[in-house]
Amino acid sequence: MARNRSSSSSSSGKLRYCNPAYYLKRPKRLAMLLIVFVSVTLVVWDRQTLVREHEVELLELNEEVTQLRNMLEEIKNNPANVIEKTDHIKQAKQPPGNKAFVEDPIDIQRKQKVKDAMIHAWSSYEKYAWGQDELQPQTKNGVNSFGGLGATLIDALDTLYIMGLDEQFQRAREWVASSLDFNKSYDASVFETTIRVVGGLLSAYDLSGDKVFLEKARDIADRLLPAWNTRTGIPYNVINLAHGNPHNPSWTGGESILADSGTEQLELIALSQRTGDPKYRQKAEKVIVELNKTFPADGLLPIYISPDRGTPSYSTITFGAMGDSFYEYLLKVWIQGNKTSAVKPYRDMWETSMKGLLSLVRRSTPSSFTYVCEKNGDSLIDKMDELACFAPGMIALGSSGYGPGDSEKFLSLAEELAWTCYNFYQSTPTKLAGENYFFRDGQDMSVGTSWNILRPETVESLFYLWRLTGNKTYKEWGWNIFQAFEKNSRIESGYVGLKDVNTGDKDNMMQSFFLAETLKYLYLLFSPTTVISLDEWVFNTEAHPLKIVTQRDGEISGRSDGQHRPNIRL
Repeated sequence: MARNRSSSSSSSGKLRYCNPAYYLKRPKRLAMLLIVFVSVTLVVWDRQTLVREHEVELLELNEEVTQLRNMLEEIKNNPANVIEKTDHIKQAKQPPGNKAFVEDPIDIQRKQKVKDAMIHAWSSYEKYAWGQDELQPQTKNGVNSFGGLGATLIDALDTLYIMGLDEQFQRAREWVASSLDFNKSYDASVFETTIRVVGGLLSAYDLSGDKVFLEKARDIADRLLPAWNTRTGIPYNVINLAHGNPHNPSWTGGESILADSGTEQLELIALSQRTGDPKYRQKAEKVIVELNKTFPADGLLPIYISPDRGTPSYSTITFGAMGDSFYEYLLKVWIQGNKTSAVKPYRDMWETSMKGLLSLVRRSTPSSFTYVCEKNGDSLIDKMDELACFAPGMIALGSSGYGPGDSEKFLSLAEELAWTCYNFYQSTPTKLAGENYFFRDGQDMSVGTSWNILRPETVESLFYLWRLTGNKTYKEWGWNIFQAFEKNSRIESGYVGLKDVNTGDKDNMMQSFFLAETLKYLYLLFSPTTVISLDEWVFNTEAHPLKIVTQRDGEISGRSDGQHRPNIRL
């Protein structure tokens, strides 16, 4: 009986823990019970969440494996599509929370506006000037400014591709395949043909993988190559596309132009890499080897160079017209080769030139606008071209290659120069920049040559500064410039330049670089940083992106070849 009583009492004691009244009289135990309950709930919830996340990750991994398998099959059947497919997989692998992939609604709207502008410009070209070099919008006809090579069409190929204008791109591709003919008795600019046509075709190839573009790029490059057959290897700047016969313009006194001779390296090196034929790269690099023999301590070369002696002639030193892109390509060949020791000599020459650039930097009064002078002999000229507004972007792009102190100094200089270039636009009634500006004590800046031909250099620098600093101010400046183009340059049949930025009088030309550069840089300014990533692409001076290919000693087209040694030894 005693045992039965004890069992009953024990059973009754256990039941009391189920009675709410028990806990109401003992608040500490109630709190403890709640803590235990919440803890257990959290543990169970967390484990379930982890299971769900793992399931999602497994599904994504399975999808990627399937993509990779499909891509391997595609490589076997069609190797040309490798670049495009790889880029799509890379984008798919980015985490959803990555800031680069979370687009600002304002950016999306602005990007669409720029795309609409491209559609308007391209549709007008298609309607009134198809296959010709450039559109004259006011008279609604085409003009062959570059010998009838379809300059606008080729210049715009990569812009169409990047913006996802697939139908327009395919129509342009068909014209290139069936109608583009370089066998013309036309005296072509080696520089302009290289940066626009060779660069545009190579970029279209790198983006699409379509070999028709590579074949056409090789065709036109072969027609240009005799221009490099000089005593020093410094090219003549003009050549007849059908018959050869290279020469220099009469107005240069027989001399070659610095920018025209030193701005083919990116394109010709890329062509050697894609074709495996070293002759293009060898021609381009010999120019740099020759110039380096007499390269001055400040790294600044006059705009005229003798193709016979390889020495500079007495002439202007400038980061504007006829000098600009020589310095740009010293930096970009280093980037194109993925910054290896094989291309380090280019970087060394560029850094020498940047020391020289610092000697040309001045500040205006009273507003302290930073600008880059021109130099003639020992005299400085307080003048800066809008063309020189590529320099802020170039300096910012190269700043990361310095040590911490110099890196910050050069990036700060880039930002100061960009502010000046932006004010080239803001200082006129139309908010569009003139061709060049003069600086005078107490008067800051005043426009010199007052036309605007839809140039891209300032928005190019804003693009680089946004990408490299993340400062949204540069997006706002770019948007203001775009709105000024829309207000002053857009007409029913395309876009035109201005004869005078003070009065707004319009000209009758839609420059091909407006589609190749100005609109492309504006579109990328409002796009995620993964669209044409600066880690994977380098832009030529016509804004044609080329894939970065690691350049090592003794390599051509990414493969080792013991018979080839580095062509550049500085």
